[in-house]
Amino acid sequence: MERHMEAIWLYQFRIILVGDSTVGKSSLLRRFTEGRFVQVSDPTVGVDFFSRLLELEPGKRVKLQLWDTAGQERFRSITQSYYRSSVGGILVFDVTSRATFESCPRWLAEARMHGQPGRPLLLLLGHKADKAEERQVGRQEAEAYATAQGLPYAEASALSGQGVEEAFTCLAKEVYGAVKAGLVPAGGEGSGVTCGIVPSTVHSSEEARAGLRPCAC
Repeated sequence: MERHMEAIWLYQFRIILVGDSTVGKSSLLRRFTEGRFVQVSDPTVGVDFFSRLLELEPGKRVKLQLWDTAGQERFRSITQSYYRSSVGGILVFDVTSRATFESCPRWLAEARMHGQPGRPLLLLLGHKADKAEERQVGRQEAEAYATAQGLPYAEASALSGQGVEEAFTCLAKEVYGAVKAGLVPAGGEGSGVTCGIVPSTVHSSEEARAGLRPCAC
């Protein structure tokens, strides 16, 4: 039986993940979008694409279009071209590798140089938080750096799933709030935000919800 329904998603947000090679960006994205840990041994070549729907408010869904960028220097020009059309970004470092944390200022400067004014909205993420005994970067130090740069901070582990949902949801809510407040244009060229799809009819609630997964917001 056909019936009308609300928009499948209100907005689509383009989100870019950046950080040194081997920090685990691809594993984080697979955990978030597929709900499982995948040991990714081969580095990303260029850019990979993922997506997932999140319900940020009751009945209010957004689609995250997630871009996994290569961390190697030879792909830097490709990565730079994605900043300008992204509304949000997650800067990932490995808490067990101080070198990846020390690269964060360079990544942050690059994002701010190549992005639109005030965008992308960024979150700093310390990955591999399950490896407490191997830590080289303490949470307090990372939080202090994030605060100094005006960024929210989160820690996560693709292996255990700890904090992954919360980190992506945190950034999505930051972007959603900025759009609602008129700080980020919705649907503008290069804004990284696309206005939602509203189907005229669907055949069943199962069809409407195909591919949707609950979130922890």
